[in-house]
Amino acid sequence: MQNDVLRAGPLSRTVLIAFWVCSAVHLALVAAGADPMNSVTKALLMPLLAVWVLAQRGPRPVVAALLLSWGGDVALEVDGFFLAGMALFAGAHVCYVTYFVREGALDALRRRPVIPVVYTIVWVTLVIALWPGLGDLRLPVAGYSLLLTATAVTAAGHGLRIGAGGALFLLSDTLIAFDLADLPLPPMNGLVVMATYIAAQYLLASGIVNRLRARNLHGQAVARGEARGAT
Repeated sequence: MQNDVLRAGPLSRTVLIAFWVCSAVHLALVAAGADPMNSVTKALLMPLLAVWVLAQRGPRPVVAALLLSWGGDVALEVDGFFLAGMALFAGAHVCYVTYFVREGALDALRRRPVIPVVYTIVWVTLVIALWPGLGDLRLPVAGYSLLLTATAVTAAGHGLRIGAGGALFLLSDTLIAFDLADLPLPPMNGLVVMATYIAAQYLLASGIVNRLRARNLHGQAVARGEARGAT
């Protein structure tokens, strides 16, 4: 029944715990520089989160985005597959943007035009800063970063939690781009990249699931009220 669609069960709780345990282990391995074990834990993160979204009966585009991100995570661990990894992540952002637009992000952004304006300025500034150091990756990174920024913009149209996820995704991938362009990086950049990436994907996925749950509960309340009114 519709009122059971997003009800948390033992499977979803178990998978979510597994995701956070794997995340903690992965970040510890990254901090310790424990290759190649950190590649193994990295490859488990997005599938676990995707299974959690499925267990919550979450939207298929979000599951697709997480699985494409998983493909990108794996590809980036293989020498010579950087562009393939970027293409897979680009597909993930197409899924996110498509979902957010379908759910009314553009209407929300028309009421808050400052959000796309600020993100446009951020994107232009980043491309200008990165351009000299990217070499042959200039156009791929510029195109990918536009999709990444589109995710951040449309996510911001769906509230603080989802918007924070989009912003953290932008931050995480910006740090990777800074590394590619030989620009200054924060200490333990790899750890910061992964911590912000994990948080970004979780905030996006959980924020979307929570919005669906709230919508579902509201629909139940309306249906019960109409039923009482009919009797």
